[in-house]
Amino acid sequence: MKTLILYATKHGCAEKCAAKLGGHLGGEVTAVNLNDAGPVDLGDYDTVVIGGSIYAGKIQSKVKAFCERNIEALKAKRLGLFICCLLEKQAQQEFEAAFPAELIKSAAARGIFGGEASLDQMTWIERFLMKKVGKMTESVSRIDENAILQFARDLEGRAG
Repeated sequence: MKTLILYATKHGCAEKCAAKLGGHLGGEVTAVNLNDAGPVDLGDYDTVVIGGSIYAGKIQSKVKAFCERNIEALKAKRLGLFICCLLEKQAQQEFEAAFPAELIKSAAARGIFGGEASLDQMTWIERFLMKKVGKMTESVSRIDENAILQFARDLEGRAG
C-alpha cells in the first residue's frame, strides 16, 4: 500500500503530526508539505491523507484549495483528514469547516490531533494575540499521540 500524506503548516505542528502518523502506517509512506510542493499526482497512491493547522478559525488556504480542486480524485481514494487545533471546545466545528462535507463523509479516518503554540516562532502580532486573546504566557504543546494512533488504525481498518 502506498500512502501520501499532504499537509500545510505554518509553525511546524502539522508537519510533526504528519511525521508521527507516517511512523504508524504500514507500506510506503510519502509526506509532502503543500507549501513547498508543485503539482501533486494522486495516481500513484492507494491512500491519501490531508491535514493542516487551524489559524484564526481556518485551515491553510493551500489545503482548502487542494481539496476543492481534487475532490473527485480524493473521493476515489482511501482518504484520511486531520487538523491540528489547540482549542478543544471548537475543534470539531473547525474540522467541519476545514474540509468539504463530501470529503468528510467519504473519509475512512478523521482526526483532531491537538496542537501547539510556540511563541518564539510567532510574529509579534501573533504573540500579542495569543497573549491577549488566548491568555497564553508561554509556549504549549498538546499533540494528542493517542488520536494519531487511532487515526492510523482507522485508516488501515485495524481494530484498536
